[in-house]
Amino acid sequence: MKKAAFFLALTLFLASFFPAYAAKKNSEPVVTAEPIPEPTANPDAAPYDPEHPDELEPDQLWAASAVLMTQDKGEVIFEKDPDSIRYPASMTKIMTVWLGIMFVEDLNETVIVSETAAAVPEDSSTMHLKAGEEIRFIDVLYGTMLVSANDGANVIAEVVSGDIPRFVDLMNTTALNLGCLNTHFMNPHGYHDDNHYSTARDMAIIAREAMKNETFREIARTISYQVPRTNMQRARTLTTKSDYMLPGSEEEPNKYYYEYATGIKTGSHSQSGWCFCGAASKDGVDLISVVMFTGKRNRWNDTVKLMNYGFSQYQSVTVADLYNMNPITIETSNYSTSDTNRGKVKLLCKPLEGSATIVATKADVKRMADNLTDLVFIQYDRDFQAPIEAGEQIGTMTYFPEKGDPVVYALTAARSVEQRTNVPKSLDEIVAETYADPNPFPPFNFEFALTLFAPLVVLGVVIFLIRRARKNRRAHKLRPPKPVNRYVK
Repeated sequence: MKKAAFFLALTLFLASFFPAYAAKKNSEPVVTAEPIPEPTANPDAAPYDPEHPDELEPDQLWAASAVLMTQDKGEVIFEKDPDSIRYPASMTKIMTVWLGIMFVEDLNETVIVSETAAAVPEDSSTMHLKAGEEIRFIDVLYGTMLVSANDGANVIAEVVSGDIPRFVDLMNTTALNLGCLNTHFMNPHGYHDDNHYSTARDMAIIAREAMKNETFREIARTISYQVPRTNMQRARTLTTKSDYMLPGSEEEPNKYYYEYATGIKTGSHSQSGWCFCGAASKDGVDLISVVMFTGKRNRWNDTVKLMNYGFSQYQSVTVADLYNMNPITIETSNYSTSDTNRGKVKLLCKPLEGSATIVATKADVKRMADNLTDLVFIQYDRDFQAPIEAGEQIGTMTYFPEKGDPVVYALTAARSVEQRTNVPKSLDEIVAETYADPNPFPPFNFEFALTLFAPLVVLGVVIFLIRRARKNRRAHKLRPPKPVNRYVK
């Protein structure tokens, strides 16, 4: 609790520097009486083909705003007017529940429902909490998510921050710190207020951050939850309002159910239209989607379209598949002049033990194949001189996954390459032949003798000539001079 209190104090301190994002102190938001018309499909849009989800176009969604984002990197892979200001309604509770998990140390502690928390507008969705009721905090978290309980959201706010206005300040500061510059909250539950707004992109960012938390993910994917008996109510079962997550029964299957669904939160009121923030996982790919201002049933259809589009953009490949998209070709030396490929050999790749699978977008798969050396370590076992036999191992390729042990692949020659005739022996061949010869001395013959003694004869002649020249020079210096005739006149 001390740690949570410290972060709360720090967050509120930061909030003082952003007055434009401070929450309005209004505990009784007003609902506009006249509902806005439900959105309609674009009559000029091409018909949606569920057999080709990768061809989805923005106009094929009923939602006025939509975004599809990867959970791991936060990369947006589809969008439709994602930055327009709209009302998030009960999707607001994603932020509320997440903050409740982050700032309360003991989620199993018992909390007391205050009169302020229980006092919500009559048309609110609730978990029917009563003032003075003693209930576990974890039960409030589940109830707030599953049945979109406004009273539960108020309880979370008061437990975390002491009162609702200060919690709203925390919500706005947290949104700002996440980079959600087009979001402003007025309450912890999303009941309509003209100054309570967000965007599809911002809500996806908040949901993605919340889904990083294991406890939140568990709550988000829960369909049914048993609330134990309290001091004022008997035990009861809460069931999610999301048709997207309910499989139905064999007799009455739910046509809106999505088998890859993992959460998370609905939203609706007279001014927001129908909204939904969804999550789904398939083959190692985790996606977050948000649709805002769409139809009651079309929010499920829109979400499924987005998810199927997202999964269609991914493919699962092995490291060997990536290699085969751009295999290594080596150039050998000393190859036969009859080799039609001029000594070039493609190297085949096969795992020595185990295998590794990578799931990525089609664009990322191509990028990784083109730059495979950024992912693997290649080491060659021999030089590239002929002869080379088909299937001979030339080297190894090692892939180091983020989790797990390295995977080693053998790089083998796809064909044989013969050595050309009369090729000079390499130093290794000469050394090998020398060690293989049982006679330590080479056989004697005239050529060997000439090769061995000719340099000595030449050296002796040179020494003889040098000495003779020196002797002649000394003799010339010791000879007396010839007499010279002199005449005197």
